[in-house]
Amino acid sequence: MLLDAHVGTLSEALSGRRWDPGEIAEQVVRRSTCYHRAGVRSRDRVFICFGNNLEFFADLLAIWHLGACAVPIDTRLTPFEIETLARAATPRLALYLDTIDAALSASLATLGVDIIDSREADKGAWPTNAPPNAQALDQHAVILFTSGSTGNPKGVVQTHRSMRARWMSLRQNLGVDAFRRTLCLLPTHFSHGLVSNSLYPWLSGKDLVVAPAGSIDVAMRLGELLDEHAITCMSSVPPIWRIALKASRPPAARTLQRAFCASAPLSAHLWKQIQEWAGTRNVFNVYGITEAGSWVAGTSMNDFEPEDGLIGVPWGSLIKVMKEGTTEQSPESGEACRNGELGFVWVNTPALMQGYFDRDDLTREVVRDGWFTTGDIGVIDHRGWLYLRGRVREQINRGGTKIYPADLESVAERFAGVRDVCCFAVEDRLYGQAVGLAVVLAEPWNENLRGLHAAMKERLAVFQMPARWYVLDAIPRTTRGKVNRATIAAMCAERQPVDIGAQASRTE
Repeated sequence: MLLDAHVGTLSEALSGRRWDPGEIAEQVVRRSTCYHRAGVRSRDRVFICFGNNLEFFADLLAIWHLGACAVPIDTRLTPFEIETLARAATPRLALYLDTIDAALSASLATLGVDIIDSREADKGAWPTNAPPNAQALDQHAVILFTSGSTGNPKGVVQTHRSMRARWMSLRQNLGVDAFRRTLCLLPTHFSHGLVSNSLYPWLSGKDLVVAPAGSIDVAMRLGELLDEHAITCMSSVPPIWRIALKASRPPAARTLQRAFCASAPLSAHLWKQIQEWAGTRNVFNVYGITEAGSWVAGTSMNDFEPEDGLIGVPWGSLIKVMKEGTTEQSPESGEACRNGELGFVWVNTPALMQGYFDRDDLTREVVRDGWFTTGDIGVIDHRGWLYLRGRVREQINRGGTKIYPADLESVAERFAGVRDVCCFAVEDRLYGQAVGLAVVLAEPWNENLRGLHAAMKERLAVFQMPARWYVLDAIPRTTRGKVNRATIAAMCAERQPVDIGAQASRTE
């Protein structure tokens, strides 16, 4: 069935390699034959231990053609982490490119996992009888691991039915014309890069150009690449946009019709900068949830103005803001918040995951009567527009007063001397918790730090002001653009905080 789909061309932005639909079809048949001979059957699971290249997408369709489930793996994981995921998912096959760590190969072999070099899979003779297409709508299509690679893995199971439901909602709300030539520079092992940024346009017959995930070089050349490949649509995350705005010239050809930003909070200040750089007002902030099939809402409204925390309207989903955020009570019977009242965000969508792989206990903690509790704090205004204020577990509780790190970060980002920033909770003897701030500054950092302190003091209430300040060379982020605040807090706890009082007094 998928071999008859009208896919677009595939290209690699840096190497120039390109497969047209005919070559893609041949690749899929050759690979599905190879993997079928290796023992892959319907409902098996296959690890794809690479991404963001032509082979990844051909292998994905080949796996689906056999009725099996693809498990894209983060290429940065250690052999120990990959082995942990393999013990949880019990794959039949693991696909690699070129080489694999010898110890990992031996470990996977003891688990009964065969290993195949993907580039060798297409070198066999043309098969006289291709394996049957065993795909069914309610079979597992992908498992996307969101956490637990060092302990208890949590893999989100999406079926072919749920993924198609997401693509149908995107078609209804966004159309396909703007996706004519789409650039993906996000990792293909998570839903933002895979489901919405790549597969939606490509399986709709549009051309897809892929680049190395999270590459600094790509971000620094972004304007040049947009022009070179006549890109009409792209998606990224705030950290990549920050690099591009500072290091890349704007696109000159003006082919870009639409840009999306997701996976991390987008401040109004950065949003407007992206619009100016990209040469289009059609820069949409997007709310993407792996468990809900990726993009569930965004700013597709007419004549909106960028605002901190603004998400917009649902795309093929129902969204409620409730008084309670646990599954002890169903959102169908629970108390909803009034317009403008802060609460817990719930989502109901036909693209909802089937559940966490082999973890019904974790699934029950977040799903009730078809509703998914996102763990986000938000508000819906009188227009029905959704705003996010932060994550439940990221709230800073200062003596009973809730402080949301994203609110403070959006203020700090407006200061020209700030390259990156992260706020987190620190212990406080009097209030229980207070605000810690880690910042990456432009030189000279003393002067910039004093300026940042003055700017935040002017704009924030006293209780919101950071109590401890740390200056870092860089703030570690995942390829998804996300930051682990607990990790940053632990990193800063091993450092001496800046004497911000002394710094501020020099300015005064």
